[in-house]
Amino acid sequence: MALLVQKFGGSSVGSVDMIKRVAQRVVDSVRSGDSVVVVVSAMADTTDEMVTLAEKITSDAPDREMALLLSSGERITTALLAMAITNLGTPAVGYTGQQAGFKTTSGRHTNSRVAEIDSTRIIGELDVGKVVVVCGFQGVDENQDETVLGRGGSDLSAVALAWALKADSCEIFTDVEGVYTADPRVVPEARKIGKISPDEMLELASAGARVLYSRSVEFAKKHGVVIHCRSTFSKETGTLIQEDAAMMEAVLVRGIAHDTDQAKITIRGVPDKPGVAARIFGRMGDASINVDMIVQNTSADGVTDMSFTVPRSELKKVMAYAEPLKAEIEAREVIEDADMAKVSVVGVGMKSHSGVASTMFSALADNGINIEMISTSEIKISCVIHRDLAEEAVRVLHRAFELDAD
Repeated sequence: MALLVQKFGGSSVGSVDMIKRVAQRVVDSVRSGDSVVVVVSAMADTTDEMVTLAEKITSDAPDREMALLLSSGERITTALLAMAITNLGTPAVGYTGQQAGFKTTSGRHTNSRVAEIDSTRIIGELDVGKVVVVCGFQGVDENQDETVLGRGGSDLSAVALAWALKADSCEIFTDVEGVYTADPRVVPEARKIGKISPDEMLELASAGARVLYSRSVEFAKKHGVVIHCRSTFSKETGTLIQEDAAMMEAVLVRGIAHDTDQAKITIRGVPDKPGVAARIFGRMGDASINVDMIVQNTSADGVTDMSFTVPRSELKKVMAYAEPLKAEIEAREVIEDADMAKVSVVGVGMKSHSGVASTMFSALADNGINIEMISTSEIKISCVIHRDLAEEAVRVLHRAFELDAD
């Protein structure tokens, strides 16, 4: 008998029929002797619909009320799934994030962090043989205000709950069969990865692979939670995310990720003197803007150009800060480009092998793909390119590193 935390995303619970199908899968686990806690997302597109509703009211909705609005989608799914499981003869109870004991940090209602989980109530329900269905993505802060964990936060809810309950497994169910060497919709030859390290998965997730939320992988790595990423619609084994040093170092490049939601901002004619960069990126940090790659050109005549990337969705917000900042630091101009993408190669084997960068750059150059920015770490190399070339770049690199080979 095992204690399982199973998480089902919006694409898995997108209709009443799909919720019934998930309920049957949960019941099958219980009938095989397991205790199950289920974490669910809102039904597909529900969160986007609520954002659209808010935008019809105001262009500047308060974060507190947005969190209250956005947290409602998971409540619908939780209630319906608990009903469906009970209807199949297995007792189930639905919990909001607050009822499940999720306490979050204060001050950031729409992008909060897990501070503490009191799992006492959940354990009590498991002890009497019930399935507990929990609203993912949400909790309450010290003021008892509703908070949400940011897009993809249900993954984080599931991993954090698996840690708090000391669960035997944390299964993340999606509409794909696991983690692939590239997006199979872009590269039909992409292969499912049987096992991947948390470091590699974290880099892939942060580079654009949308199978798992990067913060959930970060939490799992920190607390030693093993994640099994698998398909809602298949009984096949998916991808295990866990440490296995002996196997990992044998693979040079684990996968290719791409992110087409990128924008580039260039501030030209920046005075090259101490404190200017701190001023620019301090302002971005104060506005909770997630800056990714940063490149500064060599100084000439006491000035330099500075470029950085942000999610395209934050471009308008960035420009609202960048234009006044230009005058403050006496820069010449601010240029925006919303048509950028990032393509990355990831693999822990890169630590001990040379030639990855040259293979990557040569493959892109041979196919006429221009690189605008480059960023590297021990196990990842990322290039910013034009968005229209992103999918071709992924296919080119997948072939160059022979990831379609057995």
